[in-house]
Amino acid sequence: MTSTHAFWLAGRQATGEAAFDVTSPWDGSRVGAVSLPTDAQVEEAVAAAYAVRDEFAATPAHVRAAALDHVSRRLAERTEEIARLISAENGKPVKWARGEVGRAVSVFRFAAEEARRFNGGEAQRLDTDAGGQGRLALTRRFPKGVVLGIAPFNFPLNLCAHKIAPAIAAGAPIILKPAPATPLSGLILGELLAETELPAGSWSILPVPNEKMPALVQDERLPVISFTGSETVGYAIMDSVPRKHCTLELGGNGAAVVLADWASDADLDRAAQRIATFSNYQGGQSCISVQRVIADAAVYDRLLPRVVAAVEAQVTGDPNDDATDVGPLVSEAAAERVEAWVREAVDAGATLHTGGKRDGATYAPTVLTGLPADVTLAREEVFGPVLSVQRVDGEAEAFAAVNDSKYGLQAGVFTHDLQAAFRAHRALEVGGVVIGDVPSYRADQMPYGGAKQSGVGREGVRFAMDDYTYERVLVLTDLAL
Repeated sequence: MTSTHAFWLAGRQATGEAAFDVTSPWDGSRVGAVSLPTDAQVEEAVAAAYAVRDEFAATPAHVRAAALDHVSRRLAERTEEIARLISAENGKPVKWARGEVGRAVSVFRFAAEEARRFNGGEAQRLDTDAGGQGRLALTRRFPKGVVLGIAPFNFPLNLCAHKIAPAIAAGAPIILKPAPATPLSGLILGELLAETELPAGSWSILPVPNEKMPALVQDERLPVISFTGSETVGYAIMDSVPRKHCTLELGGNGAAVVLADWASDADLDRAAQRIATFSNYQGGQSCISVQRVIADAAVYDRLLPRVVAAVEAQVTGDPNDDATDVGPLVSEAAAERVEAWVREAVDAGATLHTGGKRDGATYAPTVLTGLPADVTLAREEVFGPVLSVQRVDGEAEAFAAVNDSKYGLQAGVFTHDLQAAFRAHRALEVGGVVIGDVPSYRADQMPYGGAKQSGVGREGVRFAMDDYTYERVLVLTDLAL
């Protein structure tokens, strides 16, 4: 894993004039080097994608589905190798990295299935009005054009899969930009796609430096942008291209609500374990990790010590060790930011129950209570292994606390009450409500996205395909009438 990796330009390997090193956030070791495309090579990729767009849209469904099935199978065959690569460049514990590869296997499988059934056409009779007698409408979906996919570092394989697989399934050419910190996992997908018979130009994977992205974002030949990342960058992209179609999957500060009826010892043990695990998995670097625990006063005093104990039981250490639950953050700078936010909260009056310590890029799993409403941790996405626990009186106050945020990605509600579940679904201003569990559950085939400043549009294979395409109506007229 120490050679210089080529990128993928219009379906073939290419190298540029410069390269940069990818290093491990765990120990700083060199994982590999990645060649950077020149401006001329980026132009070549864009031109090729634009030129092939009609051909690719007309590619038979079985060809696209076969390619997607192939990638799914090959990912499964190389699971351990790819998981080790993810762990090396991202710092993610290898057991979580294996899960990420498994999810990517499913994403490509789902996309193959959708490619076979998507865009079959929907017929609508028009003679429900006298003016429509003898006419029939047939509606089909067609690609909007080339997709520019921009992926983040926290799921460096699966979120690349969520850009590429729906585009191929829908017949839309795609140019993928993997995250600068974690490009190697995305480039692996290029190896597998190159083994297929997809048309040249239908896909490229380019590790374009962030400072060169504005020109690519604004290129009129790329009418669709699918971005996953920070709120600041996402909205800057949207503001810069107001006439493009943008799908933005942005941040969150996920809340787990524990209602009064979730009160048995077994219930509270389960809630504490799930909260501890999914506040700290991926080092807390997930948009739907648990950042806020909102507990009814009836269970708060029994839940809090359980949460603290479960968090302290998380194993922090070498991501290559199967026993490790929590590895480093993506960089030392990221850990320093988390450290500063926790220090600010404690200085403002929050109580630190465990954690609060940094060692290089690793930040200890942390639990706070009494978080003042005006500190950064209460308002922003921490993207680190930190959670706060808050006491509330009753369901209405709990739901109001969830909504007291500029974000609205997902929420979890621990309750056995079916009516409370329906009330939560109606009241919570989020893209998804998970009953009986934390907000961190995501099935890759379901619609995924947020409300408020958590983004625009939805991911999830078929739902991304909807975003990449538009409806076109064909009206058929019976001239014999």
